Amino acid sequence: MKRVYLLLLTVLVIGALALLGLAISEHQGYVLFAYKGFRYESTLWAFVLLLAAVVLALWLLRVLIRALLVSVGLINPWSRLHRERRVRSASEHGFQELIEGRWSKAQTHLSRIARNEPRPLIHYLGAARAAHNLEHYQESDALLEEALQRQPNAELAIALTHAELQLARGEIDDAQQTLQVMHERHPHNPQVLRQLQQLYATRGDWQAVLKLLPVLRKEKALAPAELMALERRAWREYLLALEFDDAGDGALPSLAQAWERLSPNLRGEPELLAVYADRLRALGAEPGAEELLHKALNREYDGRLARLYGLLRGRDSARQLQAAEGWLKHHPDDAGLLLTLGRLSLHNQLWGKARDYFETSLRLERHPETCAELARLLAQLGEVERSNRLFQEGLGLLDRRLSGQAVSVAPVTTAVEPQPTAGRG
Repeated sequence: MKRVYLLLLTVLVIGALALLGLAISEHQGYVLFAYKGFRYESTLWAFVLLLAAVVLALWLLRVLIRALLVSVGLINPWSRLHRERRVRSASEHGFQELIEGRWSKAQTHLSRIARNEPRPLIHYLGAARAAHNLEHYQESDALLEEALQRQPNAELAIALTHAELQLARGEIDDAQQTLQVMHERHPHNPQVLRQLQQLYATRGDWQAVLKLLPVLRKEKALAPAELMALERRAWREYLLALEFDDAGDGALPSLAQAWERLSPNLRGEPELLAVYADRLRALGAEPGAEELLHKALNREYDGRLARLYGLLRGRDSARQLQAAEGWLKHHPDDAGLLLTLGRLSLHNQLWGKARDYFETSLRLERHPETCAELARLLAQLGEVERSNRLFQEGLGLLDRRLSGQAVSVAPVTTAVEPQPTAGRG
């Protein structure tokens, strides 16, 4: 097919040339230029050929001049071309030094380039970061101030960098002031919102994070999964940080009011349910906490909630034990649930059953709480030697757990039960 097209094109070109030759032979035309003493005359086609030759000569002259200028630029070390290359090379080296941690050289090179560039923002920001890493904080701030004077339209970028460096230095109040000013001027900027929420989280001001969440969601400043994780963490920390003057009449309504502010989906989160139920327990509202967890576990089983359920004194301890035994049918290998069953058996003064549940839980998992519960029970039943061994094992397990984690994610508590007297079955 390509050959056919090529053949047709060749035929057309030959035909066009033949027609042009015929036209030239039959109609040569005539051109005359006369001005004062100057006179030029020729055929039309000779004039067209001359005109094409002049255009070609001018184009060749232009190409030659450009080539000469480039050659001179390559030879002349002070030419614009050489200067641009020097700046580009110095810039690359400066940022490479910044990334590689050679702060002093990076600051020197980037600040030198910045002061000789018409648009120096990125070099100033790099030089300020290098000075910050050298702990030359005044120099870092001065470089950012120079950048603002040189490019005032880049105020937001400079302020965000300044706030980031202030936060890294521990100047949290100054960083917050910087970001709040930028938030007032640029209320919809995603990066301002992101840095603000990071700062509030660093301060532990979870109420401020919660107030910021709707704006973060509206402006899509965070990915959906990241936003959901932040929201869960903010509510968890907020509930944990709630302080009450006493456990009087005002405490429980305040806690309940805070809980109602959560969305229905969040109120179904096991992690948040555990925090809320534990706060209710601390305020003496164990029956309410027990009902809450009972409904949640019937709706969807969760091991963390099952473990906490055993610490709660509901209105009907027999019903609690019966419910937990129902969950055991579907989760027979859950050591935490078996621990809960042991505790609930203690609530119901079923010492033998409690011992069996604790023993089974320990076979599945050596946990310090289970060791402590069984040790106390065995001590009351007169098995002092094994009780002491379990206490020692529990202390060792607890020590390893505490040394293996810097921060405890949930309070570790054990039930305080009325203990059986020796010989009581």
